[in-house]
Amino acid sequence: MSIDAQMTTEQVRGPAIQVRGLEKSYKELHVLRGVDFDVARGTIFALLGSNGAGKTTVVRILSTLLKPDAGTASVNGFDVATQAANVRESLSLTGQFAAVDEILSGRENLVLVARLRHLRDPGRIADDLLARFSLSDAARRKVSTYSGGMRRRLDIAMSLIGNPPVIFLDEPTTGLDPQARLEVWQAVRELARQGATVLLTTQYLDEAEQLADRIAILHQGRIIANGTLPELKQLLPPAKVEYVEKQPTLEDVFLAIVGDQALTAQQTPPDPTARTAKDPR
Repeated sequence: MSIDAQMTTEQVRGPAIQVRGLEKSYKELHVLRGVDFDVARGTIFALLGSNGAGKTTVVRILSTLLKPDAGTASVNGFDVATQAANVRESLSLTGQFAAVDEILSGRENLVLVARLRHLRDPGRIADDLLARFSLSDAARRKVSTYSGGMRRRLDIAMSLIGNPPVIFLDEPTTGLDPQARLEVWQAVRELARQGATVLLTTQYLDEAEQLADRIAILHQGRIIANGTLPELKQLLPPAKVEYVEKQPTLEDVFLAIVGDQALTAQQTPPDPTARTAKDPR
């Protein structure tokens, strides 16, 4: 029986991810202290927090890799504690470091995963994903020759094999340069356009601002704010308008000087008595 056949109407209509009162401790270290949030289907939800805030712990619990001490959670309508197999079939997890085989080519990595999942026509699946993530030109190159951004895009592409409805991206741009980060951002936007639900954990404020439909701030094991970017901005007092004297930059000085000289040269009429190389009289 397929997952869709097992899901009730209420499960289909409900949030893709639901977390209530989640708690987790490691001896005396309280990592999660009662976490609550929902993620609507087909949206990008950013779990924002500094290192050690508990973001990865939340993802590991939702992925059934770790059991909570208290609270409940569901993914795609299935309880992570009592329906773990259904949860695992409903999601894909991309960790902080690209899990790709550097000896194989990009296409071979994708074909291998498709075969392991017993899918029909793994070659077509690989080619479609390579095109979707702008990797077709590098399809037959070894992954060891890929840039950081290309490896991460390939990693995300591998996670989509089988079309999971829920995707977890745990710190997907950690260690990437600015250009590679932009490439990954574009890949994440593409996931949302295709209808996937994305839970993104990040410590980068600009990443959450650029990608997320909704942002939750996790601090010291608790969600201290949750809303859209405009809603979170309203938590601050109105901005004060201040006038600051703008000092000219070197570019301003250069353009002013060169521009004035060029304008003067254009406006000065030629001297009829001036000699030229062709008229030495």
